[in-house]
Amino acid sequence: MTNYSLLLQEAKALLSNATSDKDSTLTKICLLLQTTINHYDWVGFYFANDAEKTLHLKAFAGIPSDHTVIPFGKGICGQVAISNENFVVDDVSAQDSYIACDIHVKSEIVIPLFVNDKNVGQIDIDSNVINAFSEEDAHFLEQLNAAIADLLF
Repeated sequence: MTNYSLLLQEAKALLSNATSDKDSTLTKICLLLQTTINHYDWVGFYFANDAEKTLHLKAFAGIPSDHTVIPFGKGICGQVAISNENFVVDDVSAQDSYIACDIHVKSEIVIPLFVNDKNVGQIDIDSNVINAFSEEDAHFLEQLNAAIADLLF
């Protein structure tokens, strides 16, 4: 069983020791999550370009994705850019708007990242397990994004 509070402390330590290279720090967090939590097969951070109404992949751990730019409103990530709400997909095959990055992905969770009450990006996690994500995952990722907003922005 994953100790989310200990993992959050580890992530905060990475954030506290961050250099001016935010993407490098976010990549370290992606790697920490992807290698520590068994059902986190791909972890990435997308950030918004409001002028272009697009999300841009800035850091990730897992199989490289062709989806490095996602228009607002497209796919799960694009929907979160508009809704500003968490989105959990228990079975991606049942989701019409899902953008497939890897044929092995079965479920996805996307949690918006707010800085000064503005949705500036999101953490996106794919799992190769159906129904992989719980309320505990969502709560942990909300806390992680809050720490990122506080310590990195």
